[in-house]
Amino acid sequence: MAAPHVCFVGLGNLPVLAPEYSDQPAGGEALQHTLLARALARHGWRVSMVVLDSGQSDGASWDGVKTYKAYRADDGIPVVRFLHPRWTKLQAALQRANADIYYTSCAAAELGQVALFARRNGKKVVFRIASDSDCDPRALLVRYWRDRQLYRWGLARADLVLAQTPSQQRALVRNFGRQSRVVGLAVEPAGRRGAFLERDIDALWVANVRALKRPHLFLDAAARLPNLSFHLIGARLGEAPELYEEVRARAKSLPNVSFHGLVPQHRVGAFFERARVHVSTSDTEGFPNTFVQAWSRGTPVVTFLDPEGVVSRNGMGAAVSDAEGLQAAIARLARDPAVWQAASSSSARYFDAHFDEARSINAYTEAFSELLRASAAAPLISVGK
Repeated sequence: MAAPHVCFVGLGNLPVLAPEYSDQPAGGEALQHTLLARALARHGWRVSMVVLDSGQSDGASWDGVKTYKAYRADDGIPVVRFLHPRWTKLQAALQRANADIYYTSCAAAELGQVALFARRNGKKVVFRIASDSDCDPRALLVRYWRDRQLYRWGLARADLVLAQTPSQQRALVRNFGRQSRVVGLAVEPAGRRGAFLERDIDALWVANVRALKRPHLFLDAAARLPNLSFHLIGARLGEAPELYEEVRARAKSLPNVSFHGLVPQHRVGAFFERARVHVSTSDTEGFPNTFVQAWSRGTPVVTFLDPEGVVSRNGMGAAVSDAEGLQAAIARLARDPAVWQAASSSSARYFDAHFDEARSINAYTEAFSELLRASAAAPLISVGK
């Protein structure tokens, strides 16, 4: 009997999956898709992805993950391109993949498009919440009314919804009447955990440069703490080119700030190993990949958002509420070896106790297998119902 086949629908995944395309920006969900896809392939599952057309061959494989290309990012005429080539080519790529389960994440029109394909073709859809904003119709990071409606339609019809945290699970019920299952992050192995004096970056910021990530708060802290070294990693996005140029210019004007721009995911870990503190200034998140990347290397986190209170409750850095608190927390952790060591040790212990590839993958394979077993046992239902 053939192994189950999961197709990850993540149009921006290729820069993380394929090193030769890593000069393109990618978000945290692309990392999650890729880590999970590689792990499933290692565990004997058939795995594919639907990604943007970046010039790669259709059907090209990396690490046991076969890719099907949808459309080029610049294909088509505005407005009309929503239907063709974007919708039509996405549907064609889904068809070529011919998977048992289609897995997608992030509030977007794609969820509705994938759900419609699945209903017409007898497939299953798994949707994973990527951000707290996905759980609140008033906070959706979706620009067009049309796309918001497709998201809501798809969310109601997904066969399984996965949440990152219990608070997301509660918000989905409250705001959408939708049940979900809490499953943790896919993770990489722990990195090197250097001592305080071995680290030469006092504060590290890692995110795509978007308004909701609030990079200027990080630069404000750098200006107020001139004796500390600040490093900013962030890709330029098409949605905010002016903000990127503004941040880059301001960073270069501060002598204690190193601006790196886009750094491929496979090179980011080295920066976390060098950092004394990872700083998150975002005003909305789910459970950030960067927190886990930091903790795996014994790097404490200073953040405005503390999912489930995990940072403050476990002494893994500091949760702050304003710019002054941010600056004070960075200074305390970057200057005091004893304070830093306590937070670093707590971070490493928490990672070792809660993040394990085998445990994480087992949670996903169990959820996927239950879904397929239930499907096999269920009576046939016509597509129109």
